[in-house]
Amino acid sequence: MSKKVNFLDLGLQPLANNYLKKNQLNKKEKKYRLKIGLDLKTKLVSINKPIASEIMFNSNYPYRSSMSETMIKSFKDLSKLIKKKFKPKKILEIGSNDGSFIKNFPKKNTIGVEPCSNVEKITKNKGFNTYAKYWNISTAKKILSKNGKVDLIYSANTISHIENLDEVFKSINIILNKNGIIIIEDPSLLECLKKNTYDQFYNEHIYVFSLIGIESILKKYDLEIFNVQNLKIHGGSNRYFIKRKMNKIPINLSVIINRKKEINYGIKNISTYVKFAKRVKSSKKKLRKIFLQLKNKKKDIIGYGVTAKSTTILNYCDIGKKFISYFVDTTKDKQNKYTPGMKIPIYKYPGFIEKNIDYIFLGAWNFKEEIFKKEKKFIKNGGKFIIHTPIPKII
Repeated sequence: MSKKVNFLDLGLQPLANNYLKKNQLNKKEKKYRLKIGLDLKTKLVSINKPIASEIMFNSNYPYRSSMSETMIKSFKDLSKLIKKKFKPKKILEIGSNDGSFIKNFPKKNTIGVEPCSNVEKITKNKGFNTYAKYWNISTAKKILSKNGKVDLIYSANTISHIENLDEVFKSINIILNKNGIIIIEDPSLLECLKKNTYDQFYNEHIYVFSLIGIESILKKYDLEIFNVQNLKIHGGSNRYFIKRKMNKIPINLSVIINRKKEINYGIKNISTYVKFAKRVKSSKKKLRKIFLQLKNKKKDIIGYGVTAKSTTILNYCDIGKKFISYFVDTTKDKQNKYTPGMKIPIYKYPGFIEKNIDYIFLGAWNFKEEIFKKEKKFIKNGGKFIIHTPIPKII
């Protein structure tokens, strides 16, 4: 039997994507204790008490992958690679969001699974074959009966959101062709530990995966990783290429290299996570100190990019309206609302940052390069950014 050891407590947290309307400000918000632990047997790192999927992923879900140029380019580049290398006749995407990945393929070749009906509607209205369902055995069987087996299954930043990993891969085995390929990408646990990005943990990120952790689940289902790509996306992600063990595709050297890196860093050892937790506490103190010093100097600070990650930082570090006047964001469903927990107003991104702002707290730090390109003028005029990773600092 597996034994899980908790190593990090990020305190009481609201639901990370539960942006508040004005009439909700005085109502009691649902909060949960965010503790993170390591399973000593499987080496999977996960949050302690996952929230029900229906509460997190529903018709009010605000995230849109099409809002990021970085994500659009990444999906486009991967699509070219898939067409060239694997030539799939039928593709299934788990967590298809607003169709930023599947739009790179002919409609007749794609199937999307997206439980948030407000987002699923976007692709359905464009003529794509999508299902407003959670990914499970029942959904896999339904799709199989209507569409037959698929040659390639892709999922970005979704598998880590599903508590029952056994059901995920049982469902995949139902619908995947004998020689089919699975491609999964999610934030890298190794990068999270190295860069001190504790904000990778929030209610939707039930897991933050290591290669070693994923391998421990895959072997139960006669699946194995044959290639790993390290991506810069979301502060450092891994893209895992997975096949059936019987498939003769050779195992790429990248798998051995990545596994060795994780072992050398101490991914299997609880002491590694205890040290990480100490760095997180230190990071909180440093970030609060920066905000306190700037506020004492009467500096104007706003937030840029309201993300699920930023919810964890703001609530753990107790950074509210006293420090950040407001956030700007490009996502329509977040605008004219308030941040979860800290209740900081969110406004529409005006296309550039006004001159009277001194500092910007970078909530969407994982799209730093993209944001810096947009804000050349702000930087040229002496504007500065506050960032929390790898250590809190002003840049």
